[in-house]
Amino acid sequence: MRWLWILAAVLCAGCAPAPPPADRPKPDVTAEAWYAPTVEQLSRMAREAASAVRRGNGDEAGKIITDAQPLVNKVLAAPRPTLAAMEAASDLDELYGRMLMGNGRYGWARMLFQKNEVRWRTWRPQTEESRMRLATAASEIAECDRRIAGQP
Repeated sequence: MRWLWILAAVLCAGCAPAPPPADRPKPDVTAEAWYAPTVEQLSRMAREAASAVRRGNGDEAGKIITDAQPLVNKVLAAPRPTLAAMEAASDLDELYGRMLMGNGRYGWARMLFQKNEVRWRTWRPQTEESRMRLATAASEIAECDRRIAGQP
């Protein structure tokens, strides 16, 4: 009788449900038809916002940057965004950070510059452009820190 219970336990142990099927790899969204035009639109918006700032129209630049955020989120949601997408997002964040610094919002500006620092520190492969953008972000963070500390 004891062997019957052991045999029953062994048979029941083998009756576990099958493991769930493996997840299919997600498609590369950077190859989809909408991706490249969206990145180009973001680049154009970054140039327009920078132009608005140069003309002294911060409100227009702020609206462009705000309107661009859903597109930034969409293109950066890719597992491996393109360099052009990272550059467009970086340009918008840098511009907005500089606008915030001009308004004395150093903590908020620092946060945007930190996003850029992380972007370019983790970007692979490192290029001269990514190293330059990383250095720029680091200097902007340092400038925010000086201003937060009340130093000129």
